[in-house]
Amino acid sequence: RHGAVKNEDTFKTSPFHLDLWFYFTLQNWVLDFGRPIAMIILPLEWFPLNKPSAGDYFHMAYNVITPFLLLKLIERSPKTLPRSMVYVSIIMFVMGASIHLVGDSVNHRLIFSGYQHHLSVRENPIIKNLKPETLIDSFELLYYYDEYLGHSMWYIPFFLILFIYFTGCFTPVAEESRMPAAALLLMGPSSLYYWYLVTEGQIFILYIFTFFAMMALVMHQKRKGLVLDSNGLFLFYSFIITLVLIAVWVVWLWNDKILRKKYPGVIYIPEPWAFYTLHMNNLHAAKESF
Repeated sequence: RHGAVKNEDTFKTSPFHLDLWFYFTLQNWVLDFGRPIAMIILPLEWFPLNKPSAGDYFHMAYNVITPFLLLKLIERSPKTLPRSMVYVSIIMFVMGASIHLVGDSVNHRLIFSGYQHHLSVRENPIIKNLKPETLIDSFELLYYYDEYLGHSMWYIPFFLILFIYFTGCFTPVAEESRMPAAALLLMGPSSLYYWYLVTEGQIFILYIFTFFAMMALVMHQKRKGLVLDSNGLFLFYSFIITLVLIAVWVVWLWNDKILRKKYPGVIYIPEPWAFYTLHMNNLHAAKESF
């Protein structure tokens, strides 16, 4: 029965999924983090502004490969997990990532026209002088689909699937609660990617609630004499390191007045690409002037 937990599931153990976690880390860095970089560094003549960029093709590949890897991860869980919730989450994930593909493609192509990510849509020099002014509303709608609707439909199912998988990562065998050396090597790149995901996606609330839910589950299962297996430890420790990286990032940019204006409110977590267009672009321009 889908969603039912078998009695013997509690006593099954699962070895560390080195292949899946490696593929996850590799494709996250190449296809997600690498897509805007590929768009910027590859010659513009290869990918005209009115055609999909190299980053868009990276994004298309990500939208196909990531759901497949998530399904394979769920299949390897030692417990029988709620399949219907997983399938609905995968469908929402693909929809959200596809919406984001369109909005992000246009927004990143605007960089070549002088768009500055550290400014709001209406404050951008290339946007605020558009005529008629209703065109600005259209760009704000595009920004909404990219940064809000697309991110929500993309990241909420992603973290939900990870948490569902995490619920099956407990074992009564203490010896299984150890990570191999390969897991320790992958933890750094994996945590750094989650830092990028949370900061660039502006999903700290979603991330921190997922992390708190994971901590609560760990404490609850500990009372039953269950401990995390190697896969659960890898995921849990990656989230802990991510939190440390976010804290360092915020402290470093705490007194940046321009980014403070872009990200007002209690939760101040600047986007890496906003930092790039504000500081790194200026640095490149200064070097070219010499």
